[in-house]
Amino acid sequence: MSELKAGSDIKVGDKLLGWAVSEDVRSRGASGGLVTAVLAAALETGFVERVLVLKRVSEFEAYPVFTSDVKEVLESAGSMHSVPVNLARYLKPETCSGKIALPAKPCDTRAVVERAKRNVLSPENTYVIGLNCGGTMHPETVRKMLEAVYRLGPEEIEGEEILKGKLVFFTKDGKEHAVPIDDLEAEGLGRRDSCRYCQVKVPKNADLACGNWGVPGDLAGKGTFVEVMTEKGAELLRNAVHAGFAELISADEKGISAREKVNKVMLGMSEKRKAEVFAPIENGGERFEYFRKELENCIHCGACKAVCPVCTCGEDSKCTAYSSLADSYRMSLFHMVRFLHLSDSCIGCGQCEDVCPAEILLTRLYQRFAVPIQKEYRYIPGMSDRTPPFFALKPEDNEDKEGSGCSCR
Repeated sequence: MSELKAGSDIKVGDKLLGWAVSEDVRSRGASGGLVTAVLAAALETGFVERVLVLKRVSEFEAYPVFTSDVKEVLESAGSMHSVPVNLARYLKPETCSGKIALPAKPCDTRAVVERAKRNVLSPENTYVIGLNCGGTMHPETVRKMLEAVYRLGPEEIEGEEILKGKLVFFTKDGKEHAVPIDDLEAEGLGRRDSCRYCQVKVPKNADLACGNWGVPGDLAGKGTFVEVMTEKGAELLRNAVHAGFAELISADEKGISAREKVNKVMLGMSEKRKAEVFAPIENGGERFEYFRKELENCIHCGACKAVCPVCTCGEDSKCTAYSSLADSYRMSLFHMVRFLHLSDSCIGCGQCEDVCPAEILLTRLYQRFAVPIQKEYRYIPGMSDRTPPFFALKPEDNEDKEGSGCSCR
């Protein structure tokens, strides 16, 4: 094993393996508890004033809390694939005074970036610890899976993890129950629809990109692979090491290669799903009819707008001001305005779809409308600090930006 890294030696670009010093934190947290240790150290030392975490109720229920209590951070430790909340939505001017840190899936991180562009939060004062994500699951689907496939009751579950292509549930009797995700998804179970075609698995747009991909066998379950993406991320790790909360060593080339390989496999799966879901509809009339048909059961409850992490309009918004239940348009102006409004910002996180009481696959619709526009402007929302295309004051402001182009559909 490599020598322990001194805090002062940590720099942007480092690829490291780390874990919590405390045995208690290691046992509570996933993959050695590094993320929990970094957050706890940030609070304990006053590096940040508050941390935004999920307060656990059960394996299938949790709610976001801002806390300055280290104990509450420790109690939040562990993976929660069955609680697909986007934490970025809770970052608002009234909640973001002072320095804040939060753990974040790639879609949370993308939303944080987009909200910063809309002056909802200070990017300088917001520390984002990104978490690799192969996908999350709707809690209702998880309950169906447990009953129909695993033959387990929710009360038997102590934890869960996605490992080597399998969804593993750990029960209170110490046993593991694993089923290939491909088999679950063939039955319409498994990950949320938007996660299956998500294009970002490693959150390199965060300050730190953490996960268990690339952790060698002897440290499996005991360590976290972390890539330092920004100077803010380096500061977080230095603080955790100096405070005695975390230990880090350099990752070796074998681990780095393994991490890239897993990421490549996951992205390949997403590409395959993307091709299935977003088959082109070339005819304009058919395309309009597709959207109209999909939206015909909408009851205009507004839940999709309320949970959207990249919409920062609040109650005073064009989509609600321009539409009325008395309208007789073939497609409501609420959705027409939202399609336009989100065309340069939709990150495909799936929150709208999760809460739709009419079970409309809204994320597919918003992505089908938005991605061609994002591709046209070579703009990937949430992946850089570039000004959104429709914020530009002059056409030339959108020229020659992000030349690598958009890899989305």
